[in-house]
Amino acid sequence: MTMNVLVADPLAQEGVDALKQYANVDVKTKLTPEELKGIIGNYEALVVRSQTRVTADIIEAGTKLIVIGRAGVGVDNIDTAAATRRGIIVVNAPTGNTISAAEHAVALMMALARNIPQANASLKRGEWKRNDFMGTEVRGKTLGLVGLGNVGSEVARRAQGMEMRLIGYDPFVTAERAQKMNVEMKTLDEIWQEADFITLHVPLIEATKKMIGAKQLAMMKPSARIINAARGGLIDEEALMAAINAGELGGAAIDVFIEEPCTQSILFNSDKTIVTPHLGASTAEAQTLAATEVVQQIIDVLNGKPAKYAVNAPLVSAEVLPVMIPYMHLADAVGNLLSYLGGGQIQAINIKYQGEVADLDTNPLKAILLGALLGRLTDERVNMVNANMEATKRGIKITEEKQATCDNYANLISMEAVTSEGTVTVSGSVMRGESHIVQINRHWIDITPSGSYFLLCTHKDRPGLIGAVGKIAGDADINISYMHLSRITARGDALMVLALDEALPDAQCKQVLGLSDVYSAKLVKI
Repeated sequence: MTMNVLVADPLAQEGVDALKQYANVDVKTKLTPEELKGIIGNYEALVVRSQTRVTADIIEAGTKLIVIGRAGVGVDNIDTAAATRRGIIVVNAPTGNTISAAEHAVALMMALARNIPQANASLKRGEWKRNDFMGTEVRGKTLGLVGLGNVGSEVARRAQGMEMRLIGYDPFVTAERAQKMNVEMKTLDEIWQEADFITLHVPLIEATKKMIGAKQLAMMKPSARIINAARGGLIDEEALMAAINAGELGGAAIDVFIEEPCTQSILFNSDKTIVTPHLGASTAEAQTLAATEVVQQIIDVLNGKPAKYAVNAPLVSAEVLPVMIPYMHLADAVGNLLSYLGGGQIQAINIKYQGEVADLDTNPLKAILLGALLGRLTDERVNMVNANMEATKRGIKITEEKQATCDNYANLISMEAVTSEGTVTVSGSVMRGESHIVQINRHWIDITPSGSYFLLCTHKDRPGLIGAVGKIAGDADINISYMHLSRITARGDALMVLALDEALPDAQCKQVLGLSDVYSAKLVKI
């Protein structure tokens, strides 16, 4: 049976031509939501870029849909949860623009080093001011790479050819992998202090929002220059401009903004800043690669083959899905919690399935575990097809173990991360169809993840400490819905878990950490 494909956004002709070899293709761009909803029921596949929003209503109307393809990296315009519920695979093209994005970051760095835009504008005004645009060589300078995924590693490769010293930060790249890229792994504070140029290659999440602010800028060399071609919002723009205007920073090059299109910004008001309108992927080659990458996956899915870059949950047969869903939710919670707790460079991931869950096909569970662990800190999605490949790319070793029996529970999923700073373990069980986190390291607990905030405190078990932490939360008008305490021995090491109705502010988290006998305090959302 011939399949029908709708291309709803402009797509490189190479992609359209490839699709036409396997399916009937209609190219209909600039459709209104109602128009798209009215015709989507006729198609097995939908291809979009960033313009068309694929909402839950449109997905529900797409009764024949098998696959939705996004010819680009992000899938923010696609309701992936709705697609997953319908068993529709969502694919994207995460590597199509890698080289273009890396080259643009390098181009911005060189433009900063040699004042190219400013000199160009001056000369076109009829001025000849060579001395005003004295630059600096990048050879021998230190480049700090924050994020060593697809784009960051390609920037490193190019910077090495320019004889730069490379230092980097990425908790999900092993020291061995970094060494092969000739990158010396550092802490973020060390990068701020040592780098002459800093390039950002991380997603915008809670942990990275305004990761460069006044405190970080104060650590940098007065001659340091920052390049952000990753995500808007990674830098506190007001603090950045204050540092530049005060002569405390050499300059900045920005390609991305918090809200786009952006035609007004304080970043536009200085000759020491270079701004471009999100051009990282704006090359003919990137558009062609993104189109062909996503089209090949669509063709594979329509032919019953797995997709290389599926961004939603792996497809599970309708017969098995009701049994798998509770374990899939549990795997997401276990991996997500572990992503908050690990520290240092990750070296290995060990997964253990015990009891009833060990009898199932655990490949989808492994994908979800890895996706939850890595996905919170990277743009690069992990799925059933590419989980091992993505881990191998980072130098991470994955082992899986199955045991038919479980001592304390009917089923147990455990995930252990071995890092340069030690080993962290999270275990969970499905009870009465509900996910329960039952172990963190040596501590046995029982909490139910539900998208809520939890404050996890390791501490010495002593009288008055629970009350002191509760008072800090109460003084901040944060309600505690329940708490759980697990201790190894009386007056020994303990873990306190507080379930909170709202996030505890940073100031109060620091107050908790400042209490006597508190070893760590982490706010997580699972």
